[in-house]
Amino acid sequence: MHADAYSDFKNSLLNQASSLRSRIRSGAHTSTTSGMAHSLVQGNVVILPADWASDFLLYCQNNPVACPLIAVSEPGDPTLPDLGRDLDIRTDIPEYQVFRNGERTETLSDIQALWQDDFVTFVLGCSFSFEDALIRAGLSVRNVDDGLNVSMYRSNIATRPAGRFRGNMVVSMRPFPSADAIRAIQVTTRLPKAHGAPVHIGDPALIGIEDIGNPDFGDPVTIKDHELPLFWACGVTPQLALENARPPIAITHVPGKMLLTERLNEELAVL
Repeated sequence: MHADAYSDFKNSLLNQASSLRSRIRSGAHTSTTSGMAHSLVQGNVVILPADWASDFLLYCQNNPVACPLIAVSEPGDPTLPDLGRDLDIRTDIPEYQVFRNGERTETLSDIQALWQDDFVTFVLGCSFSFEDALIRAGLSVRNVDDGLNVSMYRSNIATRPAGRFRGNMVVSMRPFPSADAIRAIQVTTRLPKAHGAPVHIGDPALIGIEDIGNPDFGDPVTIKDHELPLFWACGVTPQLALENARPPIAITHVPGKMLLTERLNEELAVL
């Protein structure tokens, strides 16, 4: 692509991201962000008091597949200028989930009233970024095609503990015919900051999932007779770690309702 044309293309994407965040901020968009903001990075979010931040940072470093770190804020700063020019983490997610002492207590459309001067924001890579790559590779992504949130499950795959954080991995599932499954593995392997390659293929019982038709988070999707379920590490994993660590307060996104950034998915790729 010619340099001027690429610059125009990138500027249009950045304007798209800002416009979508504006709709979220106003309450006009409150549902899943799957299939939105094509070519732009979406992020999982964890917000913690500063005295819990170092433990959580180590947890992310210990578990880079489930918790691929993209950005960390300064304490008390709700902006993330590397991810968006006008981004405000207090208002720019479709729905927030509040944890108090490890319990999910409420969901909110913004967290301005809860904001603390010591809050540190962590943004982690999301599989919605690789969904865009899969679609551009000519593959059909069932949850996007059907306008649904992705299916997410608690697994028996243990993460590596760090300080007060521990727990099993949450996985997201997308079904593919066998030939497309091979291509999906190839595409996602190039995106380690969006969870990379699948962590499991096939029989869900082998990773502790008893009923694939009943996900723990998100929506159920149809798996056809000729399709294999592929399971990727999921950025909801830290929410289980929060349940175990029990910080006095923590805030995350509601699963499937992500932060839209102004980073390009191609920036996460490895060649």
